[in-house]
Amino acid sequence: MLVTRYNPLDDFRDIRRGFDMLNSMINNVEQSRSSESALVDFIPSVNTREGEYAYHVEVDLPGIKKEDVDISVDGNVLTISGERKVKDEVKEEDYYKVESKYGKFSRSFTLPEKVDVEDIHAESGDGVLEIVIPKLKEVEVKPKKIKIK
Repeated sequence: MLVTRYNPLDDFRDIRRGFDMLNSMINNVEQSRSSESALVDFIPSVNTREGEYAYHVEVDLPGIKKEDVDISVDGNVLTISGERKVKDEVKEEDYYKVESKYGKFSRSFTLPEKVDVEDIHAESGDGVLEIVIPKLKEVEVKPKKIKIK
């Protein structure tokens, strides 16, 4: 008969192996989903910055006409949506690999409290859509002393 000494750390190693196996299974499922959806979904890259007088949102939309993009503000949420359409098939050439992504997209951003929603404007050029969100001009309130009569 073989006698072995009990080591409580063995139980923790078994639990950790189980969690590692579960994590690898979840990662495999997520990777397969992202590789399948990558062929049909288009998610544009976005850069945001704050200037002295306005906030700027730059969206990379290569090959998308401005007529195919919709910008709306509902409450304090700015939404940019549209569709990148599949190009017409070229019958003279064969494609061996297509890396271009197509499909509908929508990106939403919560606006800060003190913005001038009425004066938001957008410009498009060279595949980049820039949305300018002006800040509200703050009226400086000076302290005032009130005399008691």
